[in-house]
Amino acid sequence: MVLRKLTLRSFRAHSETEVAFGEKVNAVCGPNGAGKTNLLEAIHFACLSKSFLATNDAYALRRGDAFFDITAKFVSAGNSESTVRVAFVPGEGKRVTVNGSPLERIAELVGRFPVVVLSPGDHDITSGAPDERRRLIDNILSQAHPVYFADLIAYRRALKQRNALLRQIAARRASSHDQLNAWTDECVRLGSRIVHRRDKFILAFSVFLDDAYRTIESVAEKPAIRYKTLVEPDERSDEENIARRYRERCVEVADREREQGRTLAGPHRDEFVMTLDDLEVRRYASQGQHRTFALALKLAQYFYIQASREEPPVFLLDDALDNLDPARRAAILTVLQSDTVGQSLITAADVHFFAPGLDIMGRSNRLIRIDAGHVVAPL
Repeated sequence: MVLRKLTLRSFRAHSETEVAFGEKVNAVCGPNGAGKTNLLEAIHFACLSKSFLATNDAYALRRGDAFFDITAKFVSAGNSESTVRVAFVPGEGKRVTVNGSPLERIAELVGRFPVVVLSPGDHDITSGAPDERRRLIDNILSQAHPVYFADLIAYRRALKQRNALLRQIAARRASSHDQLNAWTDECVRLGSRIVHRRDKFILAFSVFLDDAYRTIESVAEKPAIRYKTLVEPDERSDEENIARRYRERCVEVADREREQGRTLAGPHRDEFVMTLDDLEVRRYASQGQHRTFALALKLAQYFYIQASREEPPVFLLDDALDNLDPARRAAILTVLQSDTVGQSLITAADVHFFAPGLDIMGRSNRLIRIDAGHVVAPL
């Protein structure tokens, strides 16, 4: 998939901006605060209907404006053209259209225009809380497998209802065991499918991760991800085994759940332990190893989604070069210009970050300068 053109109105630093992109590496440079990251954020909105920086859409509004509007024109690997428009008005919400037709559910957008983003905040994936790692795994699986995303949305809805009922029980405002059992059944049904899919995914993804790590790191370290869930590895052979153990766990924690008013068993509590040579990255890795592991994760995500959907994602790299040493910087620029990666956009404060690894004279590459929310003619 290739993003041909992006048009922004009243989005962050951009009042009105239109920019066309090259089919390979698009190097976006400009001073801090110029609006470079805003371009990547807008593309992420067009692909997934949300920001990778903020949880509230209103934060993306240009100061003093009453709405924002994003229009992105894509061309698929099969040469099919699509136009995605995302419009947001405070108090009225967000409206997403594809080729002029409004989506009944915004979730329908996920996976149609795959995207991978590497940003400074990704350090939290390897160093932060378990929910950061779950978020990454869910993002990959949701874009690669629509059925997984549907199950995940349904599970979150059932979990929300079950937690609400448990809070009422804890506060002595409800005692309906039948209703609680019904939501437990729904969580077990959906949660078992999620656990089974995650388990199969980790086995497949490990190959992509190993290849990606060796692309950017010459040291013979072995990256791995260990999946910790309520079911032991030898019991995850099928969904029935998972569901049986899931129900047993629900019985074990039932009294504590009623006391605490929250669900204590399920895939929402899973952990993905990331290791190098069997040592946990979160606890033992150096800053350089954290950066390399995060970069390898995003490269692996790119190649996994590409293989699953037979559609190369758009690869967004925000300030990804700044903290890399020259060898790793050259390695990532080589990968981005190879035949294995499609279109990418990479930001940096200074054009020198792209030299000498990027062939800016290449026909499919483009160098774009941003200044004060405006796109200046390519250098």
